[in-house]
Formats: sequence, structure tokens, C-alpha cells
Amino acid sequence: MTSTPEPAPMHIGEVAARTDLSLRSLRHWDEVGLLSPSGRTDGGFRLYTEADVEKILVIRRMKPLGFTLEQMSAAMRDLEALRDPDASDRHAEARERLVEILADASERREKLERQLAMADEFISQLGQQLD
Repeated sequence: MTSTPEPAPMHIGEVAARTDLSLRSLRHWDEVGLLSPSGRTDGGFRLYTEADVEKILVIRRMKPLGFTLEQMSAAMRDLEALRDPDASDRHAEARERLVEILADASERREKLERQLAMADEFISQLGQQLD
């Protein structure tokens, strides 16, 4: 039986391009412990896996909602706990915290929607004044 080979690890530049993030953001997230790459080259360059990219995309989606680094880090730990079958003793608590984050994210999105509606009104009114 042949298995599908693992995709080659990616350097930070490729990950930045795929995730539409800056190198600086990815380095910062590594430095503060939010998301560390899965490996490093012999020369110390960061190497990322597809799983790392998926985690980065979760964080990137939380960022515009105004979550702090600490909140994003906690969410990532809880998501990791849910995916880890050996951490079944932590699943209930992780799920409970993630449900709270989901509710918070929904509220934040609604607030952004209201702000966007106000911005649209302003643009429309200003446009009418300039006609």
C-alpha cells in the first residue's frame, strides 16, 4: 500500500503569500508564542507545514474581529485539545470555551456590520452632497 507523500515544508515567504500576511506578522506570532513553525532548517529558517497554514488562517480570521493575542492563543490551544484524542479529559472544557468564543465572534461581527452600514450611509450622504 502506497501512502501519499507529505508536501514539502514551506518557507516563511511562501506562507506569507498563501495567507496574505506579512513576514513581520508571522515572525511576531512565532516570537510571542502564538504560532510557531513546525520546524527549522539547519540554518535556522522557519519551516511551515500545511497544518501550520491552517492554524495561521484561523488566527488571521480572528484578527479583524479584534481578538487579542492572548485570546487567539487560548482559542488555538483549545482547538488543538479538541483535535488531540489523548486530551479527551480536556475536551469538555475546551469546547465550552470555544462556544464562548463563537458567541463573542458573532457579537463582534454584528458590531462590524452596524459600523459598515454607517460607513455606507456616510459615503452615500457625502456623495449626494458632492453631486
